[in-house]
Amino acid sequence: MKRINVMNREIKTMLVNGVDYVCITDIARQKNPVEPKDVVKNWMRSKNTIEYLGLWEMLNNPNFKGVEFDPFLKEAGSHSFTMSPSRWIEETGAIGLISKNGVNGGTFAQYDIAVKFASWVSVEFELYLVKEFQRLKAAEQAQLGWSLRRELSKINYHIHTDAIKQNLIPATLTKQQMSMVYANEADVLNVALFGFTAKEWRDAHADLQGNVRDYATVNQLICLSNMESLNSVLIKEGLPQPERLQKLNQIAISQMTVLESIGENKLLK
Repeated sequence: MKRINVMNREIKTMLVNGVDYVCITDIARQKNPVEPKDVVKNWMRSKNTIEYLGLWEMLNNPNFKGVEFDPFLKEAGSHSFTMSPSRWIEETGAIGLISKNGVNGGTFAQYDIAVKFASWVSVEFELYLVKEFQRLKAAEQAQLGWSLRRELSKINYHIHTDAIKQNLIPATLTKQQMSMVYANEADVLNVALFGFTAKEWRDAHADLQGNVRDYATVNQLICLSNMESLNSVLIKEGLPQPERLQKLNQIAISQMTVLESIGENKLLK
């Protein structure tokens, strides 16, 4: 569950089966801070609301109970008609609304429905909600892109270490000696791309956790991933380490120049 701030109000959001939901109880506090659930119920008394909710379910929910929906549509808008989120969900099998109990509870609505409700509460609030939600999704996309590049880097790391094992490590070496070779080859990439070894980075950043790659940019991780694959090829071709370092440095300069000219945001779209 995440939170966004809209016009100085905290709005909860959550992802359910890949679908974004927004807490309309939080939105309702814009109109009635004391009894926001009553605002939601009043909204659901409207014929337009019931018609919209029913249509959304028909388009998105194969298990929607249309037979139970029809009487609600006929009665909606009359003085005697009342509707609550829990009743709507229970009697129609709706998935566009979700009722949650507890500290982080409330009525959550699928994003399109939540925007519809927000426009009913306040057009201004709706506009700010859409803007802030778009900002949240852009931030999530950027984080996802970074994570994917980091995972790709890990996969290529295994390819890289396998090439080292098969071509640079004699069978008689101890495990400790083998780890020294791995570390040494990893530093070939570090020096080629970052300009320093892992130890030099740790000595200069004693206050930070992890290693230099944990603080790399998306572009650097893309370049590093490519270099790991290329270095594994160069190792198999038998090139000495100094020659590989020189080639990898030239490749790093070339690739980073291109990547930086494109920009991370464009790469993540």
